[in-house]
Amino acid sequence: MPTTDPQLMEKIVSLCKRRGFVFQASEIYGGIGNTYDYGPLGVELLRNVKNSWWQRTVTTRSDVVGLDSAIIQNPKTWETSGHVSGFTDPMVDCKKCKARFRADKLDDARCPERSSKKPTECGGELTEPRAFNLMFKTNIGAAESTSSVAYLRPETAQGIFLNFMNVLQSSRVKPPFGIAQIGKSFRNEITPGNFVFRTREFEQCEMEFFVPPAQNEQWYDYWRKERMQWYLDLGFDAGKLRMREHDKSELAHYSTGTTDIEYEYPFGWGELEGIACRTDFDLKRHSEASGVDLRYFDPETKERYFPFVIEPAGGVNRIALTAMIDGYVEEQVEGETRALLRFHPEIAPITVGVFPLVKKEGMPEKALEIEAELRRARLSTYYDQSAAIGRRYRRQDEIGTPFCVTVDGDTLKDDVVTVRHRDSMQQERVKVGELRAYLLASIGAWKRPPLG
Repeated sequence: MPTTDPQLMEKIVSLCKRRGFVFQASEIYGGIGNTYDYGPLGVELLRNVKNSWWQRTVTTRSDVVGLDSAIIQNPKTWETSGHVSGFTDPMVDCKKCKARFRADKLDDARCPERSSKKPTECGGELTEPRAFNLMFKTNIGAAESTSSVAYLRPETAQGIFLNFMNVLQSSRVKPPFGIAQIGKSFRNEITPGNFVFRTREFEQCEMEFFVPPAQNEQWYDYWRKERMQWYLDLGFDAGKLRMREHDKSELAHYSTGTTDIEYEYPFGWGELEGIACRTDFDLKRHSEASGVDLRYFDPETKERYFPFVIEPAGGVNRIALTAMIDGYVEEQVEGETRALLRFHPEIAPITVGVFPLVKKEGMPEKALEIEAELRRARLSTYYDQSAAIGRRYRRQDEIGTPFCVTVDGDTLKDDVVTVRHRDSMQQERVKVGELRAYLLASIGAWKRPPLG
C-alpha cells in the first residue's frame, strides 16, 4: 500500500539528498532560502518530465508549435501586462524575529525560530500588511540607473504574446493553434516551505492556445480534460487528483474561467497545474501599447480579430515532486521494508539497471557490453556490480528504476539474461538479442499497479 505516513515529506526530502535528486543550493555556505540544486538523478527526472510534456503537447500534434523566448524582455512588457503595478502579495513582518510572511497564507507559515508555532504563537507581533512586488529587478548595462532597470520574467506567457505575429507569419499557422515553451521564471515571493513545491526560481511548461472567440468554451473544456488525462496516463493516483473551478471572486479581471488541477499532498490539496481562459486581454494590451496590430486576419471571412487564449501552465519542479510523492511506496518483503518510487518508465531517471551476478567468470564484461548496447539504444542505464544482488535491486527500487537486467553464468552459455520488474518483482528470462525490443514493449505497456 502507498504510505499514509504523516512524515512522508520528511522521507521524500531525505531520499532526495541521499540519492542525488535535490540538494540545498549553496549548502556549504549555509544555503539560501527556497533555492535548490538538482543532482544527477534530479536533472534526469526533470528532463524526462519536460520531454514527456513536450511530446504530448507539441511533437505529437499538428496544431501546436514551440518557442524559447528571452528571460529578460523590454521592461514595457511587464508594465503593459500589469506585473509592475499589480503583481504583488500582501506581506507582514514579525517584529520579534524579523521574518516575513504572506498575510494571506499565515495558516501555512511557521516561525523560523520555533517550527512548531505559527506566526504570533511564538510571542511575536506582526506589522500591518503591505504590498510587496514579486518581480526580481536587474540592470542592463554597466551603469545602474532608473533607465537601466529590467526584470527577470515572472512567467513565460508574455514572451509568447510578444511573438504571436512572428510565429503566425513564419509558421503559416492559423487559429485554433498553440505556442508552447518550457523555461525558467522567477518570483521573489515568500514561500510556506514544503520543499520544492514553491520556490523563487522555477521552470514552467506553458502553452497559449489561440482560438476564435466563439470557440473559447469548446477549447477550454478540451484542454481541461486533456491536461488531466496526461497525469492519469503518467500513472498518478486518480483518487488524489481533482479539478477545481475557480469562483468568480478568484478570477483575474480578464478571465472567463480558470480551473486548477489539484493534488492531495501530505500537507493538503495544492495546485498542480492551472488552465485559464485569458480572453483577448494580452494581445489587445500589447497591441495598444506597442502600436503593432496583433489581430489575426482570416482570409476566408475577411475579418480581423484578436484571438481568445486558453492557457495550460504547470511547474516542471512541482510535477517532478508530485511524481515522487505519488510514486513513493513502502511495503514489507521477506521481513524487511522495501521502499520504491513507482515512476512511469517514461519519466524514471534510470530506465534499466544492469548487473553481473558476481564479479568474475566474464560476467562483468558481458554486463558492460549489454549496458553499452542499451545506452546506444537511448535507454538510460546504470551499471552496478557492488553488494549482493538483492541489495542492488533495493537501491534501484528506491530511485524508481523500472527494470533490472542481471547477467549470470547461464548468460555466457545461452545469451539469455534475467529481467526483473520493479513493481511486481517478477523475473523473466529474455534473449540478449531481443532485450531492447522487450524493454521498449514493457515501457509502452506499463500501467499503474493496483493498490494493495
